[in-house]
Amino acid sequence: KTTLLRLLSGELDPDEGRVERRPPGLRARLCPQTVEQLGEDVRKLAVAQEGSAQRVRGRLALEAAQLERWPSLSPGERKRWQVGAALFDEPQLLILDEPTNHLDVSARSRLVEALLAFGGIGVVVSHDRTLLDALTSATLRFHRREIRLWRGGYAAARRSWEREEREQLDAYRRLQREKRKLKRRMADARQKRAEAEAYMKRKMRRASIKDIDTRKRFSAKRRRSAEVSLGWEVHKLHGKLDKVEERAALFDLAKERGRSLFVDWEPAPVATLLSLDQRELRAGDRVLAQDVHVRLDRESRVHLSGDNGSGKTTLVQALLASAHVPVSRILHLPQELGARTEERLLAELRETPDELQGRILAILAALGVDPHALLASRSPSPGEARKIALAGGLARQAFALVLDEPTNHLDLPSIERVEAALSDYPGALLVVSHDETFARRCTHTEWRLRAGRIDVLGHGSA
Repeated sequence: KTTLLRLLSGELDPDEGRVERRPPGLRARLCPQTVEQLGEDVRKLAVAQEGSAQRVRGRLALEAAQLERWPSLSPGERKRWQVGAALFDEPQLLILDEPTNHLDVSARSRLVEALLAFGGIGVVVSHDRTLLDALTSATLRFHRREIRLWRGGYAAARRSWEREEREQLDAYRRLQREKRKLKRRMADARQKRAEAEAYMKRKMRRASIKDIDTRKRFSAKRRRSAEVSLGWEVHKLHGKLDKVEERAALFDLAKERGRSLFVDWEPAPVATLLSLDQRELRAGDRVLAQDVHVRLDRESRVHLSGDNGSGKTTLVQALLASAHVPVSRILHLPQELGARTEERLLAELRETPDELQGRILAILAALGVDPHALLASRSPSPGEARKIALAGGLARQAFALVLDEPTNHLDLPSIERVEAALSDYPGALLVVSHDETFARRCTHTEWRLRAGRIDVLGHGSA
């Protein structure tokens, strides 16, 4: 996907074919995933005084003084500056690669508002379904080495291709039923032919010796007649079967790995797994929240939300320190694992005893990972490493999953598979996520951390 964006922007030239821009001088601007560098375009936006610059800064809550501490800005803050600089440049084609990575809910809302005001052509790569449905009117789907355009935002486009895939599957199943029917008819025809030949042999044995010449002529005629009749029927059935098999071969149906996930799981022996009751939640001298009274029971499914810097990670760490069950029975998946941890997870998987390794690999397959390719790789991708950690926790029957931004580094199909797995998971679940669609499909309670307090809400509460 990123390669296509670079081709569209003119940053890359194709090895074959061509990129045609209409009009030929179409001005394109690419906002990549990375946000480390402070570019001149950002500095230009910070000092510009024209009305368009002020509108962009206002919509995205950007202040020029932030540039003085650029290295300490969060990735989300730097992303807003990056997109703001691109909008201020007023390109005809704006290309965005994962623009909502690391953005909290309020920052995402500001970004969506600013992008909706953009009057040019927009192309966005994102796993953020809320963003896609808010912004897009068409969807390019990369699927099995093909790219196809579908009408509508992601939700509408997905419904369309799933409907088409169901229709293809139904047609394929009809052909398979027709094949089985033809094969049964061929088997019946062959059996009748064999029975006819056996009958003629018995007739010949019962005939008298005086009638041997007549018998031979009669049996030969009957046998030839039966063989011609039955042989022609078998020949026709062969022809029909060949045509059906040719039509069936046109269906290139993907074998989806692990549509559902089943884990042989036992409930925790205690009702409450994690709890926190204290007057203040602190990070050093800073008070993040007061009157903190939360608990994660064995059937709790909680979404922990809040702006960047509000104290979500601190709260998670305090809860883990209060665990009422062995920490080995709690899977904690942090936001970032790091290259060393990712390589260690794969090395440990290779050394895991066969029975447990088989369970982990089965779950990885359910999450969309090819187990053989993974074990043969030198190191996992960040997304694969997160799936290894999650599969390991499920296979070891974790009583609770504590997942901090679990959709980081995952593409949309992977996110949907993880959603399905977590929806089936029967234990306690605490999810820290800015992906509201994902959180709502996996949890039923929200802990909202804001303004120094933690509000416990059901989904749908204001």
